[in-house]
Amino acid sequence: MITITNLVKTFGRTPAVDDVSLSLDQGDAVALWGSNGAGKTTLIRCVLGLLRYRGAIRVGGIDVRRNGKAARMLIGYVPQELGFYDELRVDSAICYFARLKGIPSASPAASLQGVGLEGNGGKRVRELSGGMKQRLALAIALLGDPPILVLDEVTASLDALGRHEFVGLLRQLTGSGRTLLFASHRLEEVRSLARRVAVLERGRLLRIDDCACFAPD
Repeated sequence: MITITNLVKTFGRTPAVDDVSLSLDQGDAVALWGSNGAGKTTLIRCVLGLLRYRGAIRVGGIDVRRNGKAARMLIGYVPQELGFYDELRVDSAICYFARLKGIPSASPAASLQGVGLEGNGGKRVRELSGGMKQRLALAIALLGDPPILVLDEVTASLDALGRHEFVGLLRQLTGSGRTLLFASHRLEEVRSLARRVAVLERGRLLRIDDCACFAPD
């Protein structure tokens, strides 16, 4: 579903991603592991077609550089920093993002039920807790039922209970053939969600470990 070949991204003369190759088949789950500055977020943004890069990336067979919009239609993306209109009601937020994605027939109630937010459609976004906002972001990412989920440090701002609940929800959602690529610095998340771990350091791919054998250096 995702094929990355000799990916290079520099900012000025500084390489943020340096000759990385990685592939994910349908139903695969790969965690990007590394310290701050390792290149995890930059790699994700390249996969989304949000940054210019050298090398090649294909998503569902689509060349991201040539047809980024079509590639992004196959991806549900949840960033680390959420951006919502706080005064919108939750169900209106679902409808707003559905229109942006070209999905006019989206059902807010069904979307919210799928992430455990049923009954919260009438609340304003600002009334939601941090964990509930993450669930809303996930509901929006799942609009259109994309075959790929891409997540960037999505539990970084949650407390221990919120992280546990959110990871449990992700585990349910990714158990039906959906492909998952995510960045995390929490070992418990990696072990709960990933099949393989791609270890990055200063933009280089050091190794790819089976999750069952993975242990941080």
